[in-house]
Amino acid sequence: MDGYAYRLLNVFATEANAFSGNPLCVFEDARGMDDTTMQALALQFNLSETTFIFPSDKATARVRIFTPDYELPFAGHPTLGTAHVVCDIKQPGDALTLEMKAGVVPVTAHASRWTLKSNSPQWRKVEATRVQLATMLGINEADIGNEPLWVNTGSEQLVIPLRSHDAVLRCNPAVELLKRYGTLKDNHFLAYVWSESNDQTITSRFFFAKGNGYAEDPATGSACANLGGWFIASHLTMPLHRRVRQGDVIKRPCELELNINADAHILVSGLVKEIGRGTIVL
Repeated sequence: MDGYAYRLLNVFATEANAFSGNPLCVFEDARGMDDTTMQALALQFNLSETTFIFPSDKATARVRIFTPDYELPFAGHPTLGTAHVVCDIKQPGDALTLEMKAGVVPVTAHASRWTLKSNSPQWRKVEATRVQLATMLGINEADIGNEPLWVNTGSEQLVIPLRSHDAVLRCNPAVELLKRYGTLKDNHFLAYVWSESNDQTITSRFFFAKGNGYAEDPATGSACANLGGWFIASHLTMPLHRRVRQGDVIKRPCELELNINADAHILVSGLVKEIGRGTIVL
């Protein structure tokens, strides 16, 4: 029987709370695992994502990312958490690259705070009307802010700006409408909502259909990168910096940093905390 070492981490954690952030399981060396085994392990841990590290001839390491239901080409908190583990194992210094299905992602560190550089954004119009989106979210049409967009910096998502912090907190999606208006080509259903306060702090929530209901992600680095894409599509002046809060509603407070430099490169940062290790025997 083969033993596979794994680590448990919290990504986008806050300084004062070890149990803040978005949980992640990282398998240190997944050589010998097939797709079925990786998918089964992701379901076994039942976290939003589990990652598996392989050798790469293009980057410091190759990474595959699985939710309990399917594989992802890219995701933010798995990127930062896996980089933290790769750095500890391979000791490449404070800069490394991760090969993913979405491409090679550069990642850098300052102590335990990690930063990824996303792909350049692509975006497209949303076909649903403002009334339809508001009904989907369980809020009023007047709560919808500027133009919603589908944005893709590695993983496409529906980005919906709202007019107030209160509107973000009031969202209670109707699953049948989330499946109608938040549908991706691969039959995944999701929506990212956000609002900005006067001090340029953003409150955000990320919803996705799960079974006959919906679930909420504590922190979504890919959506934070897509928010950067939304700012670029909206022709805001760069450079731009925002602090993003997510997860408070589900009692997993998370802090993300979004930076867009003068060259329109999108950077997403967060604190990574390791909380445990173990071995799976197959």
